[in-house]
Amino acid sequence: MTPGTQLHDLTALEQAAAVRAGEVSPVELVEHALRRIESLDPGLGAFLTVTPERALAAAGHAERRVRQGGRLPPLHGVPTAIKDLNNTAGVRTTFGSTVLADNVPTVDDAVVTRLADAGTISLGKTNTPEFGFPCYTDNELVGPARCPWDPTRLAGGSSGGAAVAVAAGMLPIAQGSDGGGSIRIPASINGLVGLKPSRGRVSNAPFGSDVTGLGTNGPLARTVRDAAALLDAMAGPVLGDPAWAPPLPPGETFLGAVDRPPGRLRIGRHLESPMADAGLEREVQTAFDDAARLLEELGHEVEDVPAGLLDADVLAAFEQVWSLSGTLLPVPPGREGELRPLTRELRARGLALSAREAMEALTALRLFARRFTTATAGYDVLLAPVTTMTPRPLGWFDADGDGAADFERQKRYAAFTAVFNVTGHPAVSVPLYWTPDGLPVGTMLVGRPADEVTLVALAAQLEAARPWAQRHPPSWD
Repeated sequence: MTPGTQLHDLTALEQAAAVRAGEVSPVELVEHALRRIESLDPGLGAFLTVTPERALAAAGHAERRVRQGGRLPPLHGVPTAIKDLNNTAGVRTTFGSTVLADNVPTVDDAVVTRLADAGTISLGKTNTPEFGFPCYTDNELVGPARCPWDPTRLAGGSSGGAAVAVAAGMLPIAQGSDGGGSIRIPASINGLVGLKPSRGRVSNAPFGSDVTGLGTNGPLARTVRDAAALLDAMAGPVLGDPAWAPPLPPGETFLGAVDRPPGRLRIGRHLESPMADAGLEREVQTAFDDAARLLEELGHEVEDVPAGLLDADVLAAFEQVWSLSGTLLPVPPGREGELRPLTRELRARGLALSAREAMEALTALRLFARRFTTATAGYDVLLAPVTTMTPRPLGWFDADGDGAADFERQKRYAAFTAVFNVTGHPAVSVPLYWTPDGLPVGTMLVGRPADEVTLVALAAQLEAARPWAQRHPPSWD
């Protein structure tokens, strides 16, 4: 470690290397992270539940394993956390809702097990909106997750707490999940790398299903290298999964792709949204154009994707499918009134659908995904905005208490991300641009189906050309 370096200045891979070299212990890393959480979280809202006793016990076990010698997992001793939409055995899992405030699962989700097997140590459960519906993070349990670059603004969602924890230096890496932009949106807002993997790359076992096919788990990190290492830890099917992305060739890893030159790529500028009137704010357009110029400077062929690939019918079908997930919410009888207005609105829409309407919407999205994938097959990567606006002030979406109006605001704000949940393409938000007043604005890269390798290689090339890892919010030191 360089003299003067603080532990939270280290990336996840640097922390793991320091553990293996005996320069720092897992207990020291966990204790440092817990102090950061205690100091910073009250003003930022990154966590719903912190588990110091469990974390320190796990760190002690990890420390003993280091002393025993032998091969260690790649992220051994590195602190992280689990989004509170993911089940954790013996640890409260609220799904951001008061109706599940005391829910303690008896099993771990598969991704939780994978992260533990990779050597990471969870410090608790990160903040998420009620049942993950919104593209911002707020709930009745701990309130909003706030952007560390400007705490008067929302941190995005639904992986807002995870993004805040990483951006503020409470953790070096965190797990998130993305059903309509929920990794990429908070990554964009908080100046991080946020990668939504291909459908079937990361298992949703044991309870996640592929009825809609929209949601997947993925990494949030400050560097492409850390994001790739975390994806390596998460990736892989579990027997019984309905969709399996093809595995990498033997011996290859996503981390290895960081050092692979991407070659000259054909990149399509994609500015079409199913929200016909969802234009870009000036700063978001500036960030998008800046990314396109940088890609050209790096030798890539950049051209506009022809219009006409999206229409309002796609949006209508997505809205119906999105609301379908509200039909199975585990709401105890008589407690429906505790749900937030948006949750009540979407749950009611889903319950009002007939079986035929539901099947028609699901079928429409599958057919659209085939058409879109075929129409864009000539591009190696698509370039698109993440959001249409800069980070929104607290209360911007839901201050009037109208769930339907809240949803309409979200549709305009997050008008580009959900398309790639429908198609299943991998997509990553990279933090290439900051506004003059210091707010991050991410830009989205979308890969071919199951081709995270090219995305990782390209994102790493962009990071090398314009490094961002040393940019920190004011609360960092």
